[in-house]
Amino acid sequence: MVDLRNRDSILPGASERALLREISDLNDLYETLTPQEIIEDALARRQALFGHCAAVSSFGAESAVLLHMIAQVEPALPIVMLDTGKLFGETLQYRNQLQHVLGLEDIRSSYPRKSDLAEFDPLGTLSATNPDQCCRIRKTDVLKRALSPFDSWFNGRKRYQSDIRSVMSIVERDDGRLKINPLANWDAGTIRAYQIEHELPVHPLLSKGYGSIGCYPCTSKVKAGEDARAGRWRGLDKSECGLHGKG
Repeated sequence: MVDLRNRDSILPGASERALLREISDLNDLYETLTPQEIIEDALARRQALFGHCAAVSSFGAESAVLLHMIAQVEPALPIVMLDTGKLFGETLQYRNQLQHVLGLEDIRSSYPRKSDLAEFDPLGTLSATNPDQCCRIRKTDVLKRALSPFDSWFNGRKRYQSDIRSVMSIVERDDGRLKINPLANWDAGTIRAYQIEHELPVHPLLSKGYGSIGCYPCTSKVKAGEDARAGRWRGLDKSECGLHGKG
């Protein structure tokens, strides 16, 4: 198995080109598969390519779909949740509900360092003055630490969600790891149909007017006709928290 975490420090060579070619071929294949088939295939390739694998979930509005698919294949797969300390209480309740209903066996909550909060956000108001730095200490840095034991990870991003996400590949390289986006080709209607078909629990905030759900200081209700992510960082030139970097 290739050590992907050290790959960024190696000059491109024959093995690097082979890896890129393998990822490209895999993306071509995965464009023809269902999300469930992608998950099954990726987990079957752990020894050859993907290594120690986890999933990362926000336990947000659409999270139940990916988690349900994973539970059908491998309920013991580690599920990483970033508990920023600013999550809605309803999100934490929803996590517990999904864990019970889906039979997820290994949910790992990861938290910001107390020293970082004391240094950068002692009053808990950093999201209002510097949201990028708030996301860094409460999400991005936390994710890096949480993923340190893993070589690859699943997440639930979809191309329909934003212009930035519209061009993503199903398999990407991110910070020396492989990131797998099984639901990349699904739209909101397909997601909702799957939720209904499998009678999946719905995040309680959806019935209260929220669309995409993140931390409570930076999440607002959406108006009729607005995009689901319009309620995230409303009024700011910001649409992503920074978890999904490049290469």
